[in-house]
Amino acid sequence: MAKNKNLGFPEKISPFLIRKMKKIKDEFGEDSEEYKALFFQYKKLENENAKTQESNLKHWEGGLAEKSDNIELRGLERLYCRSLVIEPTKICAAHCRYCLRAHYDLFTLKENDLKGIAEFCGSKNVKDNLAEVLITGGDPLIIPQRLHLLVELLLEKAPNIRIIRIGSRLMTQDPERVDNNVYGIFKNKPGIRFEIGTQINHPIEFFEESIETFKEFFKLGVKIYSQNILLRNINDNINCLIKLYDIMRELDIEPHYLFHCVPMRGMHHFRTTVTKGIELTKSLVNSGYISGRAKPMFALMTDIGKIIPYEGTILRKNSFGQILIQSAYKYQDRMRWNPYWELPKTAEIDDKGYLRVWYLDGED
Repeated sequence: MAKNKNLGFPEKISPFLIRKMKKIKDEFGEDSEEYKALFFQYKKLENENAKTQESNLKHWEGGLAEKSDNIELRGLERLYCRSLVIEPTKICAAHCRYCLRAHYDLFTLKENDLKGIAEFCGSKNVKDNLAEVLITGGDPLIIPQRLHLLVELLLEKAPNIRIIRIGSRLMTQDPERVDNNVYGIFKNKPGIRFEIGTQINHPIEFFEESIETFKEFFKLGVKIYSQNILLRNINDNINCLIKLYDIMRELDIEPHYLFHCVPMRGMHHFRTTVTKGIELTKSLVNSGYISGRAKPMFALMTDIGKIIPYEGTILRKNSFGQILIQSAYKYQDRMRWNPYWELPKTAEIDDKGYLRVWYLDGED
């Protein structure tokens, strides 16, 4: 996918969030943790333009250059064996200031594009190893009719797909747009496991309206999980994280990843050190403060994919502030799943064929 010529990422805050921010400001004050948790996630600030080592415009390159009827299929990424990422739109209800796709071109796929993607997912070359798709973006719940069409096309043309995950923040960014057109996507689809992956970074984001939409999805049998981001001066303290994961458990929202904020342009001020992320996660999961049923995995989104920093994963750090990380990804496997993938400049192959990658650390 081409990069935007204009590197600026425009501010976009939904009317719902604007009302909530005003209410929280009036209730807690402008200097409160609660108000800042929303303000800094959505308000565009001058420090995004600072010149830092965080210069990447993409968190990785995983695009698939596939074709259907000699027309290139857009919106496909694949880094892993059994799953494929589909991006039917790049539009969202609001712009998170740490968005992974802030500098991608905006588009929304047409019906023929969706048909070609569904046919590819069920094609003989991929169907034996492809069991699930992650439909993300952008926010696919923004375009419910087109998303519903994609789901039905997958059911028809790719019966090998048994799990459909949908990435969305609409429930906390603009829950008033989650209507019957959205709920209808999940009805009368026997044999398919639907999961919604959302992102909730601070307890203040559990708005009453958002909770009601989560409950409606649960009634339809949809599983909901949240993969959150560790953000400096927003949720990088143990008390905030304890409360966040306690509420998630109360609402039956499954914990997934707690991501270290990726080293991309405009995100320097959000990034803690990896060490701080590890220490906070250890304090969270090894202290008895929260149940084992609510514990996330701390993860790094590197140029070669997600890596959990277990013992022995971090090999060394260089003078440029970069950490060399050992993965369990094999280069030959990656090329088999995505023959268009190219080894990033930050990555290398060890003597056993596994990938290693340099990852830029953050600052305290």
